[in-house]
Parts: sequence; C-alpha cells; structure tokens
Amino acid sequence: MVAIAEYIPGLMLVIFRIGGLMIFAPILSSRAVPVRVRIMLAFVIGFAVYPVLLTLGLVPVLPSGGGLWTLVPLVAMEIMIGVAIGLLASIPLMAMRVGGQLAGQQMGLGFATFYDPNVEDDADLVGQLYFFVALVIFLSMSGLDIVLESLLHTFTNVPAAAIAFSEGVLVLLLGMLLSAFEIAMRVAAPVLAILFLQSVALGYVSRTVPQLNILSLGFPLRLILGFFVMFAGVTVIDFVGIEAMDELFGMLRGWVAGETVNPVE
Repeated sequence: MVAIAEYIPGLMLVIFRIGGLMIFAPILSSRAVPVRVRIMLAFVIGFAVYPVLLTLGLVPVLPSGGGLWTLVPLVAMEIMIGVAIGLLASIPLMAMRVGGQLAGQQMGLGFATFYDPNVEDDADLVGQLYFFVALVIFLSMSGLDIVLESLLHTFTNVPAAAIAFSEGVLVLLLGMLLSAFEIAMRVAAPVLAILFLQSVALGYVSRTVPQLNILSLGFPLRLILGFFVMFAGVTVIDFVGIEAMDELFGMLRGWVAGETVNPVE
C-alpha cells in the first residue's frame, strides 16, 4: 500500500501548475485579487482535480525518499506551463491597451495618465478604456472558463512531472506577440487615419490662411475628431476584440491538443 506521503509531491505539482496560471491570467492576476485568495484558489482547484488526474494516470506517484532537490526542476516546469497559458491569455488584452494608448497619444491625451496598480505603471485613459472593452469581451465569451479548461487539459498531453517544454510553446508565444501588434494597430487605425487627414488639412489651411492660429484650433479639433471616430467605430473595436479572443482560444486549444510529452519515470 502506497503511503499517503507519496501522493503529496504529485498534488503539489498540480497546484504549482495552477498557481503559475494565476501570475498572468486575466482577472486572476489582478491586484484586486489578494495573493492569499489566489493561493487558496490554486489549492482548491488542485484538490478538486487531483483525484481525477490520479485515476487517469496523469499524475505519477513519486517516492517520498527522492529528496527535495529532485522536485525543484519539476516544480519549475509546472510553473512555466501555467505561466505560459496565463501569458497567452493576457496578450490580446494588453494589445488592446497598447492600441488605445496609441490613439490617445495622437489625440493629445498622452498627459492624461494615472497610476494603475495592476501593471504598477502609469496608464493611459484611452488605453484603459480599450482594455476594459477587451476584458468585457473576454468575460462575455467565457474566456476565464476556457483558460482554466485549457490548463486542465494540458495534463492530458503534458502530464505532471514531465520534464519537457517543446519549442512549440515558444513559437506559439511569438505568434501571439506578432498577432498582438496587428491587434493594436487595427484598433488604433481609425483614429490614427482621421487624425492624419486632419493634420494634412490643417497644414493646407495654415498655408492658405497664415493669420489663423492653428495651435489653438488643432488641439480641440483633434480631441473632437478622435472621440467621434472612437465612439462611431466601437463596433470595429468590438469586432477586432472578438476576433482576437477567437484566435487566442483557437491557439490554446490547438497547443493543448498538439503537445505530446511522456512523464518522467
């Protein structure tokens, strides 16, 4: 009969993988969620899924005499897997924030910043607006459920105590980062385009009517045009956000289904 102590290392590996997700996953990684709540949530989910994973043979029973140092690389790998999925899930939201920052700076709102404790840095007003739009889309599409489901499905193809981290994960992260640049430019493009045309028009007017004070006219005009295009094109922002989330969920499901790693004996 296997001693109860031999089940503890496998349980802790499951909890560490779930805990790694809490570091970067949307909402769960927020400063609004206390650290102790995240730890408790990781333990609760770990205790809930561990018996199922053990029955399916996805969590090995590690001998208790192996020593603490033998678990260090296993723990590091579990945390990396959780962090990778959490980071993937947060990239589209960060891309929407960057797109909003680009639009806000061109509108002249670069000075309208405030401290955001979630990122521990100054946040742009328009960037925060775009971020919350993306967050609403993420929640409305059951994004948090899909992210947690994807993490739990990783145990099928990347069992606990598997010392392997294929290059497919890095390729996936790189692909998502490139996609994030596209997302940021797409959500900022309408505002950037209209403000570019406004700059060209004001430049033409300043050459034809030199007496006109372009500086006093240009700033409020940029604000009015920027907000008008931003709110008139909210459906475009919504469409880009939904498309970005669909791409994210497709990447997560594809990676989870495509990885095959054998556990360490």
